[in-house]
Amino acid sequence: MSWFDRLANLGFTWRDFVDVLFVAIIIYGILALIRGTRAMQISMGLVVLGSTFFIARAFELRALEVISREILFYLPFAVIVLFQNEIRRALSRMGGDSFLVFSRRAGVVPIDAILNACEILAARGIGALIAIEGAQTFRAYEAAAKPVDSIVSAELLITIFTPGGPLHDGAVVVRRNRIVVAGAFFPLTAAEDTKLQHGTRHRAALGVTEESDALVIVISEESGSMAIAREGRLYEHLDRGTMQQMMTSHFGEQR
Repeated sequence: MSWFDRLANLGFTWRDFVDVLFVAIIIYGILALIRGTRAMQISMGLVVLGSTFFIARAFELRALEVISREILFYLPFAVIVLFQNEIRRALSRMGGDSFLVFSRRAGVVPIDAILNACEILAARGIGALIAIEGAQTFRAYEAAAKPVDSIVSAELLITIFTPGGPLHDGAVVVRRNRIVVAGAFFPLTAAEDTKLQHGTRHRAALGVTEESDALVIVISEESGSMAIAREGRLYEHLDRGTMQQMMTSHFGEQR
């Protein structure tokens, strides 16, 4: 008798299988969303805190059971408050433009042109913020920015970020193979900077990647170092090879 026949004898149908599969996908998505972040540590603490109720009941620890029951009642509200950034990011991804998902994977982002500009800007000590869209668009930030609507090129990116120009401040938004706007401003991350070494550009890059699946390149004008922010995490002091690998894995191979 096969394992499927045994499950069928126990009353396990294909609907139960689909049910378990969807639950597993949801749990995996949540864990992937918070993996490697402070939210994972908070989650483990909440699990330990919530399990005290069942431990107290099992060992008949009445005082601990009463206290943990009250904590368990307010635990869902604590989850909403503690994970508001992660919840906002997940909802934003769920409402993303599905068409752009396929466009992103089609390899239309001109990675080489962007990296050529980044190397030159970093060598000259010119600060820059280049946000490359993923599935979610940046149309909410375009109204206050300056429209460009031009094919991405290294020369154009260098010209935009050269100090003294009208579009120097703010970020450039790249949608597939076009520079959509320049001079865009993003919300700064609310996360505490323990090292107190990141300026506005880095905090803006973190802030926008906490709420979207974009990849944002940051060039520091102080040190000339290159960094990439994605999924609310900042990867600093990168060379061209590492940046190309990260961009290729995020957007797919170029065509």
